[in-house]
Amino acid sequence: MTAVFSNTVRKVSLVLALTTCFAAVSSTASFAFSSEAQQQCTGDAFRLCSSEIPNIPKITACMVKHRSDLSQGCRSVMDREFAAQKGKLAAQ
Repeated sequence: MTAVFSNTVRKVSLVLALTTCFAAVSSTASFAFSSEAQQQCTGDAFRLCSSEIPNIPKITACMVKHRSDLSQGCRSVMDREFAAQKGKLAAQ
């Protein structure tokens, strides 16, 4: 019974951590990441910026600061989305 309870607590903790990370990576005051970015960058956010969770602006700044350490998939998605965001701001 204790093993079942521990396993359940572990799963709930993992879900809460992932949810927090998705929320942190998915939006900022000035930038919202796509679901593709969430999928590609969640591991990087935990690996590189876990100390910043749940502070969304700090996580974003951390990911930008560690751009060279990001996985190729995350870096590609972030570069594409930042370029699109800059294009939208320039058009305004």
